[in-house]
Amino acid sequence: MDHDDDLEACAAEREGLLASHKQPPTDVRATTVKSPLPESRGPRFTLTHLLSSFAGGVTLCFVAQLLTQRLKCPSELYSDIEKEGQANVLAPPFVGSTQVHNFPLSPTNYYPDLFPTDVGYPGSTPTGAEPALILTAPSQPIQTGAAELVLPPSLYEDFLEHKVENATENAREREFNLFRSWGNLSPWYSVPKGAFGIDEGPEPPQGCNIAGVHLLHRHGARYPTGPSSGPATLSRQLHESAAEWEATGSLAFLNDWTYKLGEEVLTPFGRQQLFDLGVSMRLKYGFLLENFTAANSIPVFRTESQDRMHASAINFALGFFGWPLDGKYEQVLMIEADGFNNSLAPYDTCPNAGAHGKADRASPYVKEWMSLYLKDAKPRLQAQFRPSVKANGEMGNGFLLTDRHVYNMQQMCAYETVALGYSKFCELFTEEEWEGFNYSMDLLFWYDSAFGSPVARIQGLGYIQELVSRLTHMPIEVHNSSTNATWHREETWPLYDSLYVDATHEVVVLNVLTALNLTTLAETGPLPADHIPANRSFRASDLAPFATNVQFQLLSCPAETSSSDPSHIRIVINDGPVPLHGVQPCPVSPHGLCPLEAFLEGQRKTIRDTDWAWGCFGDWTIPPGPEWETVGGWYPPEPRKGDSKFKSN
Repeated sequence: MDHDDDLEACAAEREGLLASHKQPPTDVRATTVKSPLPESRGPRFTLTHLLSSFAGGVTLCFVAQLLTQRLKCPSELYSDIEKEGQANVLAPPFVGSTQVHNFPLSPTNYYPDLFPTDVGYPGSTPTGAEPALILTAPSQPIQTGAAELVLPPSLYEDFLEHKVENATENAREREFNLFRSWGNLSPWYSVPKGAFGIDEGPEPPQGCNIAGVHLLHRHGARYPTGPSSGPATLSRQLHESAAEWEATGSLAFLNDWTYKLGEEVLTPFGRQQLFDLGVSMRLKYGFLLENFTAANSIPVFRTESQDRMHASAINFALGFFGWPLDGKYEQVLMIEADGFNNSLAPYDTCPNAGAHGKADRASPYVKEWMSLYLKDAKPRLQAQFRPSVKANGEMGNGFLLTDRHVYNMQQMCAYETVALGYSKFCELFTEEEWEGFNYSMDLLFWYDSAFGSPVARIQGLGYIQELVSRLTHMPIEVHNSSTNATWHREETWPLYDSLYVDATHEVVVLNVLTALNLTTLAETGPLPADHIPANRSFRASDLAPFATNVQFQLLSCPAETSSSDPSHIRIVINDGPVPLHGVQPCPVSPHGLCPLEAFLEGQRKTIRDTDWAWGCFGDWTIPPGPEWETVGGWYPPEPRKGDSKFKSN
């Protein structure tokens, strides 16, 4: 009997066990069969019968003992690996296979007419006054982590030890926190005070009042983005080679591991993130709804048509407004697909945003850095993969790890944690290796989506144009970027609201921050690939985690200006104010304030200086690596006649 037969036998055994627990049919008579044999008066046994039966039983038991070592179910086989201390089995064929639980499919008990959602009699419903926590509280609540997610015990203990150690020795720039070490895969958190250069929280400075807020946020935690993602690729490679290897030590869990991640849609934790963000924003800025009451209008929020974007927007709205949502706000759903203008998904109409050598400049940097920070992890984990012994006695080929395999294991830790609550993959790496992974994400987003990317600024242009339109209460006259004229009409593009909420992707958030000229975030760039620079100003986990949020606070600050217009603007990223003096002519401010007119002047200059046609459609090339750099997200200038430094193809 080969291994497949073993599995079939085990499956039959399980079926038999399950069948033995099934309830008998209600009508027992329908299953009763009468015996055609005459009624017996009882068995007759002799001594010979008894001795023969005894001998046969002993023989059968002996044979059964031998067979069970071969016919064990996979879970029993692998339990013996550690006891024997040698490779004597092969991984079962289901290892690394994908598990899918499609809930619900087509329920047979779906009777919506019998379960109405509104039966009347709601009881008393007065709402009370709107909260204004950001104005009334002596301090602001901070987002510290993810209560529903579980840390590996070893890293949790280390985290507690480092907290005590750092309190006295200040041994690190920041205390280690696994949940903040996954770059864009981290759950959002309130950055430490001073993270961006302003030693304050999100509350407005004394003497300033909030007149309006423009909120730009990312979707919540999601599954990986398709079958080519790192985690999906790793699981497929493990599954396809399952007969060749056996895992031991800290990797022993792989012997019966299956891939349980879906694709792209929000995880349960991701849904909660956006609900919590909605609650947080209502507590801070709920008082702005009084302006809508006075105008007898409701807010208009925007998102895209992708499932995770739509779901994020709805979960945010449920947290902000509460159920039901009808009549409380309007939700714009812009199509996210190739060929549709969309300022919250600008890459769909910008060919260079997907061009090799322009949009993927991070690849050589990340590859070089992986080979350095994983140099100890790869051999450590490789030693725990051993060749299998197949059913015919032949040795398997084992599983040869590459840097990319190990890197994908780190990604698997992050994705499984935000999807399933906990991941064994997280236990495989040290704090230093997690710091290395976090920095790899900084390299990835710096060079592909932010200040080091030649296609970052051009993609942020559309949102900058829309922000200026809202702040000046003036419609966009010429749509020459990713903006969509269809949506820019009075009903769907209000210009006098005091609250705007836009949901987008982390790459677009970084595009926008780059186009805004928030130069202090790029102060220590470009990022090297051979070491982690001290006190780096750019951290993807600070700027673009799951559910990241950017609050553009429109403030009235009479004490901060000598002009007749007290209007100022302030940008707060994940509860950390950002200096605006990189936006010329904004002055240096200890609070991160900029007079509104100065801010608008700086953004208008960006709009004038940014060429969508050349940046997105221009036939320009740049060399890979540090031979060509940008710290402002700029594409190379269009060459003048006779200038051959950057040639067109």
